[in-house]
Amino acid sequence: MAKKNKQFVEKVTAMEDDFAQWYTDVVKQADLVDYGPVRGSMIIRPEGYAIWENIRDILDAKIKETGHENMYFPLFIPESMLQKEKDHIEGFAPEVAWVTHGGDEELQERLVVRPTSEVLFAEHYAKIIHSYRDLPKLYNQWSNVVRWEKTTRPFLRSLEFLWQEGHTCHASEEDAAKETRQMLDVYASVFEDYMAIPVLKGKKTEKEKFAGAAYTLTIESLMHDGKALQAGTSHHLGTGFAEAFDIRFTDEAGELQPVHQTSWGFTTRSIGAMIMVHGDNRGLVVPPKIAAKQVMIVPVAQHKEGVLDKAYQLKEQLGNIARVDIDASDKMPGWKFNEYEMKGVPIRLEIGPKDIEKGQAVLVRRDTGEKLFTPIGELEKAIPELLEDIQRNLFEKAKKHREEKTSVATNMEEFKQNLEQNPGFIKAMWCGDQQCEDQIKDETTATSRCIPFEQEKVADTCVCCQKPAKELVYWAKAY
Repeated sequence: MAKKNKQFVEKVTAMEDDFAQWYTDVVKQADLVDYGPVRGSMIIRPEGYAIWENIRDILDAKIKETGHENMYFPLFIPESMLQKEKDHIEGFAPEVAWVTHGGDEELQERLVVRPTSEVLFAEHYAKIIHSYRDLPKLYNQWSNVVRWEKTTRPFLRSLEFLWQEGHTCHASEEDAAKETRQMLDVYASVFEDYMAIPVLKGKKTEKEKFAGAAYTLTIESLMHDGKALQAGTSHHLGTGFAEAFDIRFTDEAGELQPVHQTSWGFTTRSIGAMIMVHGDNRGLVVPPKIAAKQVMIVPVAQHKEGVLDKAYQLKEQLGNIARVDIDASDKMPGWKFNEYEMKGVPIRLEIGPKDIEKGQAVLVRRDTGEKLFTPIGELEKAIPELLEDIQRNLFEKAKKHREEKTSVATNMEEFKQNLEQNPGFIKAMWCGDQQCEDQIKDETTATSRCIPFEQEKVADTCVCCQKPAKELVYWAKAY
């Protein structure tokens, strides 16, 4: 058995040896994706799509709870429409895919394959908003977008990905600001409460904000290798798009005013975060709340009388308390154990002749590998409790890792030393000058991740120029 286990795990590069290759191996071996026919595209396999569906359903419910409605916009955008907001098009120009022909005919105007939908929403809002009574407009769409990335990796940065994008219009700057923060908090809840990934909440610097936004709020997560990942963003767009697209309303005093807009997005990149935060050298570790299968029943010696019958009986019995499946294939139990460890199923339930004789089942935790011999009559109570404990343990483990990988730097020598010796988040003061931000990136490849809402004062001077500091910033190398 040990030999078979070793051979199976050898399909995955140890993360300590090559984290990037480990990630690619896990994505493929866990059957989450296959590569598409176009460079940088991916086919999301059922195992991966089921996880996305669970995340999507959780987030969709929260979006609707906050008063938003779903709708859908076209995939193509005329070039002239995209050009209306100058900062926006400049920000996306390097990643835009163009359509130049329809059939055999060259188009009179090029079409953009949707990289994001601000301009589509803006053009539509200009048609339907007239009075303050029309506000707020709280719309969201679930769709795909295309961005022509130079370097790609499944889930993290692909040519095409799935996401939701919310776009809202408000009568005042204050209402738009509340919306921007509210949706960031929704994203943070999905990551922390369901995906068991702790996040930092804060504001992006002017350099790192979304093209065309007044400001951008972000949640930032830390991967196992000490690199940061932007987990979700919420943008206060101000009145820039409203001015460009003439989205105006008559206020209560009869005056014509531009609307204040927001946009916010959450993508399949979240699955990449889940893999890199919770995974180990045996493969995926999927938090129970988003796992497609929470319990996998593996019959042992299933050819013996009564074993399969008991396994199917347990599947039916436990189906009311968890997402349960059974592997009754003719593969060896050891192969099955390895398979569902690789796929990150939170609990494996083993049942064999000896277990039936003792009136018990064996529950194996994916997060710790611990085996629990549980009376069959107590399974309906034990499994939900165990799933909750696994969920809690994954979050606490990830939070502890983030704390261990967070350091303080007061000058560039400390900054570089921390990045070298303990890569992760670096808390350092900043003067607010983009020149220092650029210099830090040039010298270390680390970027500003966020200006946290919860500010600390770890020094009086900027980590780069030693001039008086303006605010604390989290820095890190990032995906």
